[in-house]
Amino acid sequence: MNNLKVALLQLLPETNLCDNLNKGLEYCRKAKDMGADIALFPEMWSIGYDIPENVDELKARALSADSEFVSSFGKLAKELNMAIGITFLEKYDPLPRNTLCLFDRFGNKILTYAKVHTCDFDVECNLTPGDDFFVADLNTLQGNVKVGAMICYDREFPESARILMLKGAEIILVPNACPMEINRISQLRARAYENMVGIATVNYPIGHPNCNGHSTAFDGMAYRPSEKGSRDTLIIEAGEREGIYIADFPIQEMREYRSREIHGNAYRRPQKYKLLISEHVEEPFIRENSRYGERG
Repeated sequence: MNNLKVALLQLLPETNLCDNLNKGLEYCRKAKDMGADIALFPEMWSIGYDIPENVDELKARALSADSEFVSSFGKLAKELNMAIGITFLEKYDPLPRNTLCLFDRFGNKILTYAKVHTCDFDVECNLTPGDDFFVADLNTLQGNVKVGAMICYDREFPESARILMLKGAEIILVPNACPMEINRISQLRARAYENMVGIATVNYPIGHPNCNGHSTAFDGMAYRPSEKGSRDTLIIEAGEREGIYIADFPIQEMREYRSREIHGNAYRRPQKYKLLISEHVEEPFIRENSRYGERG
């Protein structure tokens, strides 16, 4: 594999599920015409990240992972011979989840990931968090690549990308729905750099509440033998407007870089990190609405 193209579908959602389905299918076809190997949607595309505060309404808008909405993208993935990462509010017990399903180019569902770090300080307090991070082998027209996923707020915890790297991820797909400003973009740059992974993030464009576009992709390579000094790992940063933005990852070069550089899992000392799995939380980090941790 030399290169892998990820289409960042920075789209405005419509007002109902049917229109979101039709628009999503249309833009996947456009992504294929642009040479994409993977098409990725922003966070919770089925409802345009419009999360009801009422729990009954929330449950009513949730979809099963084998619903017509989700399976339609699997069928299209097979038709187009292109992987598709579709996001949706997933029907789940006791409460819905914020979920991504990745279909490979044969229409097989190879990865289902539910957001682990739900925004419990906001409307996501009524969602069921995911319980793990997953990596899958994705067969593309360019060859095989190991793909993982995290969703929006997961980005703000270094452990998310770290675990995915340790499980072998080469590319991390990141659906998103928030204002992408310098600090959040810097988090993604850091996650790519410190783990030597590619990170593809797709956000909603300007015009969607609390969003501003600026979908990004980073290749994680801080140095090239042919260049002096360090380099920016940014592949692409979209503007604010709706559109399809192609992130072209130089996979073979990234693999060579990972085989010689010092980051990732090359020189870690996990025996020194036991505090990272402690559930004890002290001030100033105690929050009344947090669902986790033993409060000091």
